[in-house]
Amino acid sequence: MMKSCTQFQSSWGPAVGALALVLLVGTAKAGVAQAQSSPTFTEDVAPILYESCVGCHQPNGIGPMPLLSYEDARPYAARIKRKVQAREMPPWHLDPTVGIQAYKNDISLSNSEIARIVSWVDAGAPEGDPAKLPMLPDLPDGSVWQLEDLLGPPDFVIEAPPLTVAANGQDQWWVQKTPFEGLIDGPRYVRATELKGSYPLGVKVLHHGHVTLGFEGEDGRRQSRPLGRQGIGKGGDLFPETTGMLIQPSGELSWNLHYFPIDEEVANERATAAVWLYPEGYKPEYETIGEQRFTADSGGDMPWAGDIVIPPHSIKAQQGTHVLKGPAMVTSFRPHMHMRGREQSLEAIYPDGRREMLAKVDNYNHFWQISYEYEDNAAPLLPKGTVLLITTIWDNTADNPVNPDPRQWVVFGQRGVDEMSHVWLGMTYLTDEQFERLSAERNRMAARDDG
Repeated sequence: MMKSCTQFQSSWGPAVGALALVLLVGTAKAGVAQAQSSPTFTEDVAPILYESCVGCHQPNGIGPMPLLSYEDARPYAARIKRKVQAREMPPWHLDPTVGIQAYKNDISLSNSEIARIVSWVDAGAPEGDPAKLPMLPDLPDGSVWQLEDLLGPPDFVIEAPPLTVAANGQDQWWVQKTPFEGLIDGPRYVRATELKGSYPLGVKVLHHGHVTLGFEGEDGRRQSRPLGRQGIGKGGDLFPETTGMLIQPSGELSWNLHYFPIDEEVANERATAAVWLYPEGYKPEYETIGEQRFTADSGGDMPWAGDIVIPPHSIKAQQGTHVLKGPAMVTSFRPHMHMRGREQSLEAIYPDGRREMLAKVDNYNHFWQISYEYEDNAAPLLPKGTVLLITTIWDNTADNPVNPDPRQWVVFGQRGVDEMSHVWLGMTYLTDEQFERLSAERNRMAARDDG
């Protein structure tokens, strides 16, 4: 039977009893200190949520619940812990162990931030001192352009024809063409673009989409340039400084919009795209063609991907290659598969035989369409003759948590329950002189950092 402190004193003398008392007091103090050092919502967790989560998790956002206050977050503490530990939230699906890791838009949490949230939940999710809660950040909603704070109002806005998205139906593709006339007086260079659904419900149903401008180039050849590419988790496209995309004053707009219904009808949804231009007469040093599709399937244009056939209860891989006909800089990487998608990677095989992993998503989630934007000094510089190797892996088993039915054969198609296999790459083709100069600058920077 365990003895009390008094029993220790009577049996073993006052010295041992005093020692026991000291140990008990020390243990109590340690417990108080531990309690005081436990993370709290107001001081430790709210700053992380305000920085990385509340852009979506707010009343006007796409998140399923707001996380603006302790009362908002406390009921979901266990789920928050589970999501951040699995690195499912905030959504950032790149493999952190391979490939380039320098990105402008990296919203992933650090190991210390994840540990802080986990410790807070494990300690019982205490609130802390309400007076120490930080101020809420500005919470813009879907009625404003994300790039407007940086660039000011757009130079022009284009609008898609209306579509009514039925409640709780199948996903829909809306493909339409509209004229492009009278918005600019002559050839202009584009600085940035942004596409979004109408507010408030259109932004909730537009899963991803594109609007491209087709026109006759100055060389007489037909060309196409994106004036907006959208995806859940993807912002607008802002080109690096001294980089622009040339468009002509007349042509045809092609709208290709993928809608995923919610539990209420969205009547007369009209997606819109905003375009910001460089000043008239300005010619940037580098000319981009924007985000372009590179397939990992049979290639060509629709119906492409005729070789996508995924048996039931199977995992399947597919690879595709593209040879660069000139030097290029890749500014962004955006994988695209559907619900069976698990992994997709982009490798460069250089003319001298070297291979380099440029990016790999190893935890793909079709519900997010994230464009991973390389830091300017990390954007891959690829010489002429480089082979782009795209590898796709699908998981059509019951282990895939978003697989609608692992018993089904899956083939290419536009619906989310069908499959695709391509990546969108931000492409800027370079002259030989530009490539040599940029490569020399990179080498000098690398030598300085090593030194």
